Amino acid sequence: MAAKLSEKIGYALGDAAAGGITWKVMSIAFPLFFTNVFGLTVADTAALMLVARLFDVVTDPLMGALADRTQSRWGTYRPWLIFGAVPLGVIFALLLYTPDLGPVGLRVYAYTLYLLMMVAYTAVNVPYGSLLGVMTADDNEKNEFSSYRMVGAYAMGFITLLSFPYLQKMVGGSDQHQYAVLGVILGALAALGTLACGLMTKERLKPVRAEKFSLKPFGDLFRNKPWIYLTLVGICTNFFNGFRYAVAGYMIEYCLHGDVTVSGLIINYTVFMTFGEVTCMIFGGLSPKFTKWVGSKRKAFSWAAIICAVTSASFFLIPMDPAWIWVMVAVVILTSVGVGLYSPLLWSMYADVADYATEKNGTSSTGLIFSSGTMAQKFGSAVSGSLVALFLGFVGFISGTDPATGEAIVTIAEADMPAVQEMIWAIFSLFPTVMALVILLLLKLYPIKK
Repeated sequence: MAAKLSEKIGYALGDAAAGGITWKVMSIAFPLFFTNVFGLTVADTAALMLVARLFDVVTDPLMGALADRTQSRWGTYRPWLIFGAVPLGVIFALLLYTPDLGPVGLRVYAYTLYLLMMVAYTAVNVPYGSLLGVMTADDNEKNEFSSYRMVGAYAMGFITLLSFPYLQKMVGGSDQHQYAVLGVILGALAALGTLACGLMTKERLKPVRAEKFSLKPFGDLFRNKPWIYLTLVGICTNFFNGFRYAVAGYMIEYCLHGDVTVSGLIINYTVFMTFGEVTCMIFGGLSPKFTKWVGSKRKAFSWAAIICAVTSASFFLIPMDPAWIWVMVAVVILTSVGVGLYSPLLWSMYADVADYATEKNGTSSTGLIFSSGTMAQKFGSAVSGSLVALFLGFVGFISGTDPATGEAIVTIAEADMPAVQEMIWAIFSLFPTVMALVILLLLKLYPIKK
């Protein structure tokens, strides 16, 4: 029985909440928030994200294995969305709140809340991704669900990023107050979207369970060549996006000397990346048709990676001048054509890998396999954010908290400013170019031909 439109919309709401709100803000706003608003040093910011990633290496696969063995009246994966929605929204809101604490207290608060956020995100997003493997057995319908998912994520990402500076102006007060209020608003929306997804979707297929916990499925992963190559591809795609998202705020602030206003439109770092979100939404919806046209998911992904490589390299050649803002926007839009085309393919290909593993091993490891996709997402995005902080620190970017006022301060020596600007420009353009080329190589080695 084919899924109804309402169910596809419900599934899209899940990534609208996770990808379009929580993860989008964490990827784009958090590095700049932690150094310029919260008051962490660049070293603390880098370490925070690295520690969280090491934590995820353990929690994501365990969550996948746990989700695979869940049995309830709501199904295998849906209960995690239904009961994880509120904790996700509350922890996200608390993470954007800056308490009145000293440097040590702020560090402890940030580490505690960030790790809790990773746990909550894992507990919701791993089962969410795994849902794709049990909602339908039809490969074309999996592509449709995956496409709806990406459209939902990018549509909500567009709304979130475009509205961000205007909501800040509406809230008023200090930067810390603005982020705290926005945390509550966006956290509530994320919780509602996640809950709606859990209630509106259906699990039509039952996993072939291995009821007793065993380490064998973990070992099987590393004998699964399609999984190995696809997970590496997933990590690289998130490094590609992560570098661009994490450094966008610094680029607007230090390369273009602050927000650019054109005919009343405030182009800050969230609005700048919004143009890409619209493009990703459109081409994410066109991805299934593009895949049919070129003949396979692997070929479609490869063409998308080529687009990303060429356009990212082109951005480096644009003059570092606000007068060129629309050329920058145009190149971001072209880059997002590639991102939009490959984003649904990644999750649809994980479903292929899960089917391959079930046929090979005799039991389902859908949750475990999709958990690696979530792990790749968080690993790539957060480590890239950590590396951005480290690289900026190497060339002279210094941040911290004023001991007298408790406010965040940033110091860049005049002699170091050109190096900081060049590093920011390269991180936004050349670093992603390298990632796109690595993706092309990995796709050539990926063995599933669907």
